[in-house]
Amino acid sequence: MTAPREEAAHHQPPGEELSRLAELHGVATSYSPSPDRTVPATATAVTRALAALGVDASTPQALRTALADRERHLRERLLPPTVVAWSGSPVPALTALPDGTRLHVTTEEGGTRTSLDGLPPGVHELTATAPDGRTARSHLVVAPPRLPSVPGRSHGLLVQLYSLLSSRSWGMGDLGDLAELTGWAGRDLGVGFVQVNPLHAAVPGTPTDPSPYRPSSRRFPDPVHLRVEDVPEYAYADDQETLRSLRERAARLRAAVLEKGELIDRDAVWDLKRQALELVARVPLGPGRHAAYRAFLAEQGQALEDHATWYALAEVHGSDWTRWPEGLRDPRSAETARARTELRDRVDFHSRLAWLTDTQLTDAQRAAREAGMAVGIVHDLAVGVHPEGADTWAQQEYFAAGMSVGAPPDAFNARGQDWGLPPWRPDRLAACGYAPYRSLLRALFRSAGALRIDHVMGLFRLWWVPQGEPPTQGTYVRYDAEAMLAVLVLEASRAGAMVIGEDLGTVEPGVRERLRERGVLGTSVLWFERDWTGDGRPLPPESWRADCLATATTHDLPPTAARLTGEHVELRDRLGLLTRPLDVERAEAAADTAEWREELARLGLLTGSGGGGSSEEDEVQAVHRFLLRTPAHMVGVWLPDGVGDRRPQNLPGTWDQYPNWRLPVADAEGRPVTLEEVAASPRMRALMEVLRSRGEDAPPAGG
Repeated sequence: MTAPREEAAHHQPPGEELSRLAELHGVATSYSPSPDRTVPATATAVTRALAALGVDASTPQALRTALADRERHLRERLLPPTVVAWSGSPVPALTALPDGTRLHVTTEEGGTRTSLDGLPPGVHELTATAPDGRTARSHLVVAPPRLPSVPGRSHGLLVQLYSLLSSRSWGMGDLGDLAELTGWAGRDLGVGFVQVNPLHAAVPGTPTDPSPYRPSSRRFPDPVHLRVEDVPEYAYADDQETLRSLRERAARLRAAVLEKGELIDRDAVWDLKRQALELVARVPLGPGRHAAYRAFLAEQGQALEDHATWYALAEVHGSDWTRWPEGLRDPRSAETARARTELRDRVDFHSRLAWLTDTQLTDAQRAAREAGMAVGIVHDLAVGVHPEGADTWAQQEYFAAGMSVGAPPDAFNARGQDWGLPPWRPDRLAACGYAPYRSLLRALFRSAGALRIDHVMGLFRLWWVPQGEPPTQGTYVRYDAEAMLAVLVLEASRAGAMVIGEDLGTVEPGVRERLRERGVLGTSVLWFERDWTGDGRPLPPESWRADCLATATTHDLPPTAARLTGEHVELRDRLGLLTRPLDVERAEAAADTAEWREELARLGLLTGSGGGGSSEEDEVQAVHRFLLRTPAHMVGVWLPDGVGDRRPQNLPGTWDQYPNWRLPVADAEGRPVTLEEVAASPRMRALMEVLRSRGEDAPPAGG
């Protein structure tokens, strides 16, 4: 007889005291899936989110105590743990200080100031001493008011690096291929950037999760992307016979993908590369190379040591650190220190892999800039990391235990989403001056002309799902967006890099405006750009926003050819993913593309056979002529669109039903094509010539 009451308690909304406590800790008690609808969060979701933040609200007494403690803390504190100062603007956190409060600033460089006037950008230490003797210390983030200006209008390529194999690849695209791609695209096609998928380090083991958006670490790159032959020590390895054998096996892997229709096998590729790199690592570094390696170790410090230690321990105990011997679960324990010493050769091996990969990433960006690209490589930052990976082990105190990031139910997914990524704790980030976030950004900007941030709305809030609960039983937890943005602008400005936020889907009111204010570009995808507040028809190009990267599609959407023909509907039907009858889905998709064809024809962009008789290739070109008519600062071409590929790289909502993240770029007939064939493709060149010529199709830069 207790089950109904338990069920009711599980779904009941938070009471007044719990709502107040939640508000003070940035935990939402409701959400709005649409402007006209508000859904309350459950008391369970709110209570568990608070628990993950170290706040006990499990009983009425605990709730009252926690609320009183929080209110007293906020009432008595002089400063928040992190204070943001935008250069040239007032600092709101300081206006509430008592009259006569003395300030003391210790700068990053070790200098001292008694005023914030003229402080250089950086993360400094601020001390405030009130007349009554109270003292507070805070991290002071001083950031430029906005990101560097966009260097004119540019167009570029979007590609999943693993999918673009050359005749030299070891079964998947690598950093050597990326350098070749940027050199060709910059010089021959006049592109300004190449955007790639996240190159973060993966969780080792077989089978490895192929998704680049669920890595072991976002802080360090994955050595599977190395071009082994480009490592200088490769030529001096003793066992050349074994290396020759490994190259032959790699050639067979490459042929299996390109000639036999097999899927990209990341595990097999890494097995061969790891064996080769073990041999290469035995070659002593020359004095210059050794000095460069030692400098890298010193620069990366504890973060790299932890990263390499985790991978060394994973070789012995498996990749789920939560199942390791108890002493090894703590990166600062005596047991871990002993293991690090015992495994020092393996720790050094994984440290060297990080250095080699970082070096080749830098080389690829240099190749892009030398080829004339104004931006160069656009790297991609995933939303989070694998719950059992290197980052969660090394930075345990910064992650919310028992929580996962996802999305609430909406019109497109009534069940919500759970992405299996543990979120950062906003309170711990603020307490340390956002140190893990700063080091992450600094690492990514080392070899980036720009950074794309997946689900950029996560700088403001994230949907936390308690472990063991469905995504419907989650709630939003807020982050200090001013601090997150300030750190982002600071690090990007130091690197002279741009930032692109992936802001597709439901976006909280005001978010896009705040991102625009700080110079963060948005993402606009053609098929989603409609006059949603008016007649719902395709948004005319002059009505698009200028501060964005405009594209026809993304890695999570059908290629343009599949969208135009409706093949994406047939694919989802074959996989049992449709929630409505096939004929209804077909009719809706056909109506959608028909309206876009009408718009392309109205603007005179169908220059082939004209009107409804246009060829598929002409329609793909027309779509990109349309993008050029918009004022978008950046126009991106999905590289597979250049050769007529019809298969999406990722089909959301599938796991093993579809080969996500394992498909090579293919032509219109589904035949895999190499980088060399892409470069020689008349269809590719014709499409890129559309963007290069621009002519009357392009408005003035900046709209």
